[in-house]
Amino acid sequence: MVLMRIRIFFSGAAIIALGLVSGRLLDEDAASGFLHGSLTLGGGLLICGLFSLKMRWHGVIGAGVLALLGAARGLGNLPDLAAFVAGERERGPAPVLELGVTAVCLALLPGVLVALYRERLRRMLEE
Repeated sequence: MVLMRIRIFFSGAAIIALGLVSGRLLDEDAASGFLHGSLTLGGGLLICGLFSLKMRWHGVIGAGVLALLGAARGLGNLPDLAAFVAGERERGPAPVLELGVTAVCLALLPGVLVALYRERLRRMLEE
């Protein structure tokens, strides 16, 4: 369980770090929007990590929901990533940063699901 909390905190910090990096890589308007989104998602994950210290499963489930939302939003940006790879650089490196956020969310989501499955199994065996 401690490992899951560490993953939640690390994921939140990584997403916030990507938002801070966007300030150096993107123009001012795009960086501001990306920073706002990364602070919202990353901050939400940090809050879920803090919440899991008192009410373990509520924080983990909240982090899972946020990871699912972040991954779904990121998967919607895949056409922009394909255009970026094809050479269209109209948005700058924003699609790559969005891919980073999506990868962090997709890495966190299976861990949450496994932790919830293990807890369910433990409770079933306990009965």
